[in-house]
Amino acid sequence: MENKDEIKIFEDKKVRTLWDEDKEKWYFSIVDIVSVLTESPNPRKYWSVLKTRLKAEGSQLTTNCSQLKMQSTDGKKYLTDVADTEQLFRLIQSIPSPKAEPVKLWLAKVAAERLDEMQDPELSIDRALQQYMNLGYSENWINQRIKSIEIRKELTDEWKKRGLKEGGQFATLTDIITKAWSEKTTKEYKILKGLKKENLRDNMTNTELILNMLAEASTKDISVAVEPKNFEESKKVAKQGGNVAKVALKELEAKTGKKVVSALNAKKTLPYKGGN
Repeated sequence: MENKDEIKIFEDKKVRTLWDEDKEKWYFSIVDIVSVLTESPNPRKYWSVLKTRLKAEGSQLTTNCSQLKMQSTDGKKYLTDVADTEQLFRLIQSIPSPKAEPVKLWLAKVAAERLDEMQDPELSIDRALQQYMNLGYSENWINQRIKSIEIRKELTDEWKKRGLKEGGQFATLTDIITKAWSEKTTKEYKILKGLKKENLRDNMTNTELILNMLAEASTKDISVAVEPKNFEESKKVAKQGGNVAKVALKELEAKTGKKVVSALNAKKTLPYKGGN
């Protein structure tokens, strides 16, 4: 089962979700949904009490709910009670809340959007474009960022084709690419920019994004050409791809006399198209 983490927003509250590629369905953190419905200061305890009550009533709902690893506020992943859309609809009926109907409509919308995107991938690009515009990024930066998403997808598809595993192996290869061209690991790069859980690419300048795209595109092209047989060979390819961008970076810095990799944060320094 291949799961993809996403954060969905209902009003101003975050809801952790996982998309199951095999079953083609969303799983939602029950505690997060309970928090939305009840606004309880301790939604985890509320859910614990509710589970006990439902079991006493003979409900099969809690028995059928699964546990999947989701990221917590400390950045680590823990097993978390989750439910699919159908299970959540039944759960909502057990929680008296004025937000019950809005949440049901929101759940249906989330499910429908994903199915639409599977039929027409351009819709996901359009939604990403709109989200970045709402956040106030410049149009030029948005175009670069959307292109970087496409290039990253091509690279990860190539890694999957080579039998590499999402998670640890993908992260290691990404670190090798980033280190090769920027002389910093992903973690070091984020520290430089004062980031914690934020996405590094969402905070790169245009030039940084372009060089990162060059590194990832080069890695993909080299991998296609040499057909690495295992993870160790793919690590060598990742370094070679990163080095292509490093050459461009050094030449650019020599011409401009300015460092490309910097603490500049796209959200704070790029011209805004709107917003605060």
